[in-house]
Amino acid sequence: MGVLALLLGGVACGGEPSQATESGQPLRVGYQRFGALTLVKARGATPGVTWSLFESGPAVTEALKAGSIDVGYTGEAPPIFAAAGRTDFRIISTSAEVPQGEAVLVKEDSGITSFEDLKGRSIALNKGSNVNWLLVRLLEKHGMTIKDVNVKYLKPAEGRPAFDNGQVDAWIIWDPYFALAERPGVKVLADATGLAGNREYLLASPEALEAKSAQIKRLLQQLREATDWGIAHPEERARLLAPELKIPEDVAKRALARSARPVAPVTPEIGAELQRIADGFAALALIPGKVDIAGRVDERFSEVLR
Repeated sequence: MGVLALLLGGVACGGEPSQATESGQPLRVGYQRFGALTLVKARGATPGVTWSLFESGPAVTEALKAGSIDVGYTGEAPPIFAAAGRTDFRIISTSAEVPQGEAVLVKEDSGITSFEDLKGRSIALNKGSNVNWLLVRLLEKHGMTIKDVNVKYLKPAEGRPAFDNGQVDAWIIWDPYFALAERPGVKVLADATGLAGNREYLLASPEALEAKSAQIKRLLQQLREATDWGIAHPEERARLLAPELKIPEDVAKRALARSARPVAPVTPEIGAELQRIADGFAALALIPGKVDIAGRVDERFSEVLR
């Protein structure tokens, strides 16, 4: 199986064997191959945790809704779409902004030199993911509407071959899929700088917050420790994560250099930032109606992350 096929595979489970904890149950964590939690898992110091791998944030929130995980890591848009779908959760941590970690990719020989050139053309992206908000912001910036482009909602495993084979004119994607797609003949048309924060968020079910609070707190402590270590040791981080990500070490290093950021506590300001995004989605009818996403912010673990 090739590198891309391994990376774009579906849900898998792994990690250390489950161990009984004070709740009597392991903490069930949903993660994506790329993100702060991946480094926690790769370091292997999480007894009492079971890991479930997902391809994208919307898949994580679906698992949260189904009750198959207790906590899960996503980008900024999936919590909003999940809230609109009546999934109950709280947002318990975030990260510093990562605008360079998502981008619009086009072929160098396409003749496309600006985002305006995509008017009337096809753009692939994963619906409900962070890149969905980036598209909204790019359209606003360039005085365009969603009707000006032909959006193809494709998961990463579908978007990459569609882009490679010329079935779409552009692909909006995040790391590490972004880094994997960078090669001769492909150029970055725009990233999220000045448009979207592209933060990461840790979501938790209300039930887990009550029954497994101490376990979640320990996970957050490990998350902060692993993230700080990785930022201080970029070479070691890339060597450790490349096998976990199933990508070459040089690709991992490039993606991590622009996308790995410190974890941070959630605050009312973070809630307000998310609420602006939610209101933007509602105004464009991308979600059924307004949602109170700011009310989902839960600051109980903030001291662990300061």
